[in-house]
Amino acid sequence: MKRRTKFQLMTATIVLLIALVGGSFYMIEYSLRRHLPDKFSRETRFTHVVSGNPEIKPWVDSLQKYKLIHDTIVKMQNNERQHAMFVYANLPTTKTAVLLHGYHDNGTDMMQIAHIYAQMGYNLMIPDHHAHGESEGKMIQMGWKERVDVLRWMAIADSLFSDSIGHSRQVVHGISMGAALTMCVSGEDTPDYVKCFVEDCGYTSVWDEFNNQLKAQFGLPPFPLLYCASGLNKLIYGWSFGEASPLKQVAKCHKPMLFIHGDNDNYVASKMVFPLYKAKPGAKQLWIAKGSAHALSYHDHRQEYTNIVKKFVSRYISSSHSVQRSMSPSARH
Repeated sequence: MKRRTKFQLMTATIVLLIALVGGSFYMIEYSLRRHLPDKFSRETRFTHVVSGNPEIKPWVDSLQKYKLIHDTIVKMQNNERQHAMFVYANLPTTKTAVLLHGYHDNGTDMMQIAHIYAQMGYNLMIPDHHAHGESEGKMIQMGWKERVDVLRWMAIADSLFSDSIGHSRQVVHGISMGAALTMCVSGEDTPDYVKCFVEDCGYTSVWDEFNNQLKAQFGLPPFPLLYCASGLNKLIYGWSFGEASPLKQVAKCHKPMLFIHGDNDNYVASKMVFPLYKAKPGAKQLWIAKGSAHALSYHDHRQEYTNIVKKFVSRYISSSHSVQRSMSPSARH
């Protein structure tokens, strides 16, 4: 009888372990596997973003009509090809915005934010992150390992938009996962030409975000599934959910940062912005968008959002720097 009981316990333990590992693999696949490649044309994707942001239609139509959107492909991590769009400002300038999109989006989903900076006379660099849009990659990295890619995109933007007497002057602006990525980048040793950051509804860590979603979507606690999935992800893909921490990264950032979050955000909990803001040393500003759900602060408060961003960024990227280079319209476009 004792031998049978011991065998039953061992069998139950093995079954539970198999179920746990299987569930962990499922969680990783469910959360991090890229969507099917985007088969829609860029014109179709622009039509989609313009339908929700009609104020940008004349600008987007002009970009398309005069072929002002340029593409670049660069080999990044694991020798994978990563894609970005870039747009020169109407007049030669070193002022540049690097714009980082969210989870399961692509660069075209940042066009309403790009329009803000176009109005300010900025050049634009808009990458598709690893495993998103036209960039290669099978597994999403939630804004953690992509920080290395963004440092490279910053350098490429600087090479494109510098002038004969100095470097570009850059702001990095991200939404949702792109905001987490912005904060992760901010904790690195960024070049002097990066002047400030704007993060809109980013999370404190991948662990915290997955923990919230595990509870909200499946009613499950973090133990044991999240622990096992994080360990497996570290083993297979080289990073754990806990180490992917915008909170720890932003604590190392000494450049100015604007924090934006809707107070009705249930996807990336609104309360996450407060420890992020508190952890950030030095110059910073916080704006809470009243009534806004996740990533809808601009949609709900277009003029206020635009004014706050323009005022903050202009404080750190002055317009007094004159451009000395000679650039013909054909060369710029």
